[in-house]
Amino acid sequence: MINNRRRNFRSRPQKNNFRRRNGSINSNNGTNFNNGNMNFSRNGSMTNPHNVEKTMQKYQQLAKDAQSSGDPVLVENYLQHADHYSRRLAELNDRNKENISKEKNSSLDNSQNKETSHS
Repeated sequence: MINNRRRNFRSRPQKNNFRRRNGSINSNNGTNFNNGNMNFSRNGSMTNPHNVEKTMQKYQQLAKDAQSSGDPVLVENYLQHADHYSRRLAELNDRNKENISKEKNSSLDNSQNKETSHS
């Protein structure tokens, strides 16, 4: 006997070790901070300067290709994307410079504190 009736969808129970792309709800270490750009940054890709630079170059190349095909609207669109990623890259580079200078200052302070404590 053939049953032509459609089956209802049954959801499967979620496994505990399953990792979602956007992270789990409890990954914020107890803080209730809600960043509006959490869905934009997938797997930390926007915090890696190398990935941001590659993405910027990709949009620059797409703009060149659109220019050669004669689509000025698409060229402007791609250039705006490239500009966004270039600003993001500059922001990450500034942040990295600040972190490096803070680390140098803290290591200098620690070495000076050790010298004064031994004297």
